[in-house]
Amino acid sequence: MYAEERQQAMAQLVAEHGRLSVNVLAEQYDVTTETVRRDLSTLERMGLVRRVHGGAVPAHSLAVIESGLVERDSSNTSQKERIARAALELLPPAGATVLLDAGSTTSRLASLLPRDHPLVVVTHAVPVAARVAGQPQVDLHLLPGRVRTTTQAAVGADTVEAISRLRADLVFLGTNGLTVDHGLSTPDRDEAATKRAMVASASKVVVLADASKIGIDTTLRFADLDEVDVLVTDDAITDTDHRALTRAGLEVVVA
Repeated sequence: MYAEERQQAMAQLVAEHGRLSVNVLAEQYDVTTETVRRDLSTLERMGLVRRVHGGAVPAHSLAVIESGLVERDSSNTSQKERIARAALELLPPAGATVLLDAGSTTSRLASLLPRDHPLVVVTHAVPVAARVAGQPQVDLHLLPGRVRTTTQAAVGADTVEAISRLRADLVFLGTNGLTVDHGLSTPDRDEAATKRAMVASASKVVVLADASKIGIDTTLRFADLDEVDVLVTDDAITDTDHRALTRAGLEVVVA
């Protein structure tokens, strides 16, 4: 099957099913997930599908489909656990200030913070705050703002203003998508503004993202790759993506 024929068949299949994952499409057409991601990017440029986290939906679907926290927390769980454990190696010295973004992987990291390593932790995420609130080595600061149901994180003007007054040693950041061309992106405007403020307020930026998010573009870019110091991902990252991200100047840690 030629690439054009495969792409046309993919578009039709996505239209019929409403949503399909990259892995399902790869199995259906006996190609690699990297090939599927390229095909979906081509189809999105043609206006035939819309790429979302882990797959694609028809172009006529809602402009933004964003997984809720519970759904995200139940996907790729082993990879996220490995990523969180690998991220512990990047913790700043004791007494430093760390910004923790919302997300299922950052929540796992919050639970794993070592008890003998005092930190000032600042977060806008209710689940993250709940996981560290009882840890005696953590001096917890919870940011103000309107709490979104989808991510259970505070966003809005008050959140952005509070972050802008901070200077953190490091931020552990989540993302809905990551590409060489588009950088880091998320579907929601308020989430994007909050993440952008976090990037600007931290001396070092570490992104925690499982490999399913690599090659995904969502609506709003909140950071370019040259604003990120380290990406911690899992071993499902393709060699091509690894080389491309490294060439773009990103340190890639594979958990």
